[in-house]
Amino acid sequence: MRDATSAAPNQRAGRREWTGLAVLAVATLLVAFDIGVLFLALPHLSADLGATSSQQLWITDIYTFLLAGFVITMGTLGDRIGRRRLLLIGAVGFALASVLTAYSNSPEMLIISRALLGVAGATIAPSTLALISNMFRDDRQRGVAISIWATCLFAGGATGPVVGGVMLEHWWWGSVFLIAVPVMVVLLVAGPSLLPEYRNPEAVGRIDLVSVALSLAAVLPIIYGIKNLAADETDLPVAVGAIVAGLVVAVFFVRRQLRLPNPLLDLSLLRQRKIRVVLPAMLVGAGAFGGTSMFTAQYIQSVAGRSPSESGLWLSATGLGIAAGSLLAPVLVRSMRPQTAITLGVTGSAVALLVLTQAGASGWLIGVVASIAVVAFGVGPLFALGTGLVVGSAPPERAGSAASISETSNLFGTSLGLALLGSAGAAVYRGQMADADLSAYPSAVADSARQTIGGATASGDPGLIALARDAFTSGLNVAAAIAAAVMVALILALIATFRGDGADEANAAEEAGSGTQPTPAR
Repeated sequence: MRDATSAAPNQRAGRREWTGLAVLAVATLLVAFDIGVLFLALPHLSADLGATSSQQLWITDIYTFLLAGFVITMGTLGDRIGRRRLLLIGAVGFALASVLTAYSNSPEMLIISRALLGVAGATIAPSTLALISNMFRDDRQRGVAISIWATCLFAGGATGPVVGGVMLEHWWWGSVFLIAVPVMVVLLVAGPSLLPEYRNPEAVGRIDLVSVALSLAAVLPIIYGIKNLAADETDLPVAVGAIVAGLVVAVFFVRRQLRLPNPLLDLSLLRQRKIRVVLPAMLVGAGAFGGTSMFTAQYIQSVAGRSPSESGLWLSATGLGIAAGSLLAPVLVRSMRPQTAITLGVTGSAVALLVLTQAGASGWLIGVVASIAVVAFGVGPLFALGTGLVVGSAPPERAGSAASISETSNLFGTSLGLALLGSAGAAVYRGQMADADLSAYPSAVADSARQTIGGATASGDPGLIALARDAFTSGLNVAAAIAAAVMVALILALIATFRGDGADEANAAEEAGSGTQPTPAR
């Protein structure tokens, strides 16, 4: 077995490593791709499967929920059985789950298959980033590799609607998932020859199953409670109780990790102040961007009335924005402090979100597209520099744990953004449609329109569609306002935290952004 840590610290990567990076980048892109691939397909599958608004949220959210819930476990599992081995196992599972998802014939089946996709994706996500830290030992090369990886991860969600829109123009909604099959086949064929195997020699013994259970028992109830707080006909005591129960379990999980000699999640990295700052910032940024992107994708198709392929092309600006922001980040830190680059980027995103609060149901297509592209560009430096900081702060043998922490923050943030902003926007839509006079329409048509804009569009009635478009745009306005408020709070927190930072800390953060590995915390 090839041990990636045996290479000299400054040994430069060759053609094999860069080709291997391309394979890892494609796998990462696909895992992120499935987060946003359903944005444009929601109206189609809603009409085809008869999914309610609540079911649509679960169809959209369950993938990222389980992806975030299992990524910690899978990161540790990769350290024990081998990161490449886990990656290839995950590729098989992801391909099979994609086929099952594509041919789902009910909302319940689609939710279950999307959940299986999330578990399979969790085996792929931490392995890719951890392998990069083993493959690229030269500081500058590692910085470039991490920037490329971060671009694929965060642009993948924006690319999903683009590719999905083109495919929806020619095939049924399930076809958007079948694209995973040939990609995973390529990974299975090329992976064994291009990617090194790595097992952490210090990771001994079995995975602590109690910690696995505690991590899931903490994450899932919190998500369930948050989703149901904004849902229609909410049982408030149950929702609040679920959140409280999840937080209590989280406390027990953390205490157990601090006691175990080989914990499921290595919390020692959190002793570094800069990591304690950047992880919540990445969570907030991912939530604001992910939740708002879902609304803008549906706005282009359902409100602006663009076809799936046209919607995909309009949404390509979002992918270009986050790609530009992520790839530009290592360049920015050559002329300014990383803290400044992050804060300026987040500020630009907040301004763009405020613009979205003024969007109307007509004449705003270019404004909506430009605004979400600026949001994407602004969070790019946060994601790229933040990921480099977290992974660069850990030695190679702990890269899996560091990758798990970084990706959990991003994925959990995206999940919460989709749930919170999606539920808030759906509540605004239902409330406005409930106040509308729909007595002239058959009860079945009116009830469907009150649930989702897809139901109103399926009726084909211009008047009902106009009402639904106004209601949906109001939901977008509210979701953007919530995201903007959260981003403004993040800006203030970053300014307060970074104020007074010494030159040594700034240099350490800059090294992390460029791939340099500082001394880990003791």
